[in-house]
Amino acid sequence: MTTLTTRTEAPTSPERGTAKPKRRAAHWAAIAFVIPLVIYLLLFYAYPLVQNLTMSLHRFDRGTFINGGAPFVGLEIYRDVFAHPKFWAIVWQTTVFTAVSLAFQYLIGLTIAVFFHRGGFRLAAPLRGMFLVPWLLPIIVSGTTWQWMMNPDDGILNTFLSLFGADPVWWLSTDNALMSVAIANIWLGIPFNLVILYSGLQGIPKELYEAASMDGATPWQQFRRITLPMLRPVTLITLLLGLVYTLKVVDIIWIMSMGTGTSQTLATWAYGMSVGKGASGVIRYSEASAVGTVLLLAALAFGLIYIAAQRKQEH
Repeated sequence: MTTLTTRTEAPTSPERGTAKPKRRAAHWAAIAFVIPLVIYLLLFYAYPLVQNLTMSLHRFDRGTFINGGAPFVGLEIYRDVFAHPKFWAIVWQTTVFTAVSLAFQYLIGLTIAVFFHRGGFRLAAPLRGMFLVPWLLPIIVSGTTWQWMMNPDDGILNTFLSLFGADPVWWLSTDNALMSVAIANIWLGIPFNLVILYSGLQGIPKELYEAASMDGATPWQQFRRITLPMLRPVTLITLLLGLVYTLKVVDIIWIMSMGTGTSQTLATWAYGMSVGKGASGVIRYSEASAVGTVLLLAALAFGLIYIAAQRKQEH
């Protein structure tokens, strides 16, 4: 006798049938979110970088800048820039301006951050807000204010010095301009360092300080053995961002001194050549683009150093 076996198939779940369309919809939604970012990066980052590199490899003047047809000269523009009699002096001024700004911005910002972190007094929050004022003010206001404060005739700095019988200081003269714009830039950068470092300090467990106190560690020993090592990752990113920003500073220097004298940096030199103002006086589009590329490569090099330091720290 033959037995017939009937195979009954399990019914298909409605959820399983709709899973694939849902994944497809999520896939297209992700693409829709990414497309605006890609367009933004291409228009405002990739295209200007390519144009800057192209201009540094062609000899542009006012006519060819508008009508096109600039001759290709390869690396000749870079050789002209490196052979310029002012180039290495400007590189040194840029280095001094960047190093002094970074050092004092970080040290002062760290000191204030530690003060607020360990203070715990009532007015800590309002005072922290007041320290953000330089960061919130428009650069034109900050630059003009510092320019007025450093006025040799009736500026507040010379007025203060006169109370002690000191002679007036020509703050923005050819020899003193670098020091003066560095002071203003330090004042502008302290709030950024304060905010980032204060946030980093809040991430350090209080138990470490309590254990160190029980072991008899002094406040200085706690700072050196706990605070600085635990703050190292935040310190690295703070210094890197400050370095990139300081390398490209133009506004505060241009407002105060138009990049003349010792205040001329690579960024202000490039800007002056691109508009024919300041110490340049002549429009040189290609040379300005070449200097901009040098600054970009310098920032990229320090970024790679930061990545290498981070990987070494992780391992």
